[in-house]
Amino acid sequence: MASYRIAVLGDRDSVLGFQALGLSAFPVQGPEEARTILHRIAKENYAVVYLTETLAVEMEQDIARYKDALTPAIILIPGKEGSLGIGMRNIKAAVERAVGVDIL
Repeated sequence: MASYRIAVLGDRDSVLGFQALGLSAFPVQGPEEARTILHRIAKENYAVVYLTETLAVEMEQDIARYKDALTPAIILIPGKEGSLGIGMRNIKAAVERAVGVDIL
C-alpha cells in the first residue's frame, strides 16, 4: 500500500513553517521553478499540494492540468502577503458544482 505525503509549495517565508508539522516544504523563487516542482511531485506519492495564492495566479494552466486527477489535490492557501480570495472562490465553486447551489 502506498504512503501518501503532503507538500507545501510557495515562497520561503510562507512554507518553511509547515515543515514543523511534518509536511514537505518546497520553497521556490518564482512561478517557473514552482511549475517544475509541481509537475515533478505530481508524479510522486503526494496526495495533497498546498500552493500559495500568489503563485497560483501565474500557474492557472498548470493547476487546471490536475483539476480532474485523483492526485494530487491542489489546495490554495494565503501566502505571507495575506489572502487574495482565490482559494475561497475555488472552494465555493467546487461546493456549488457538487451541491448544485451556493450554500456558502
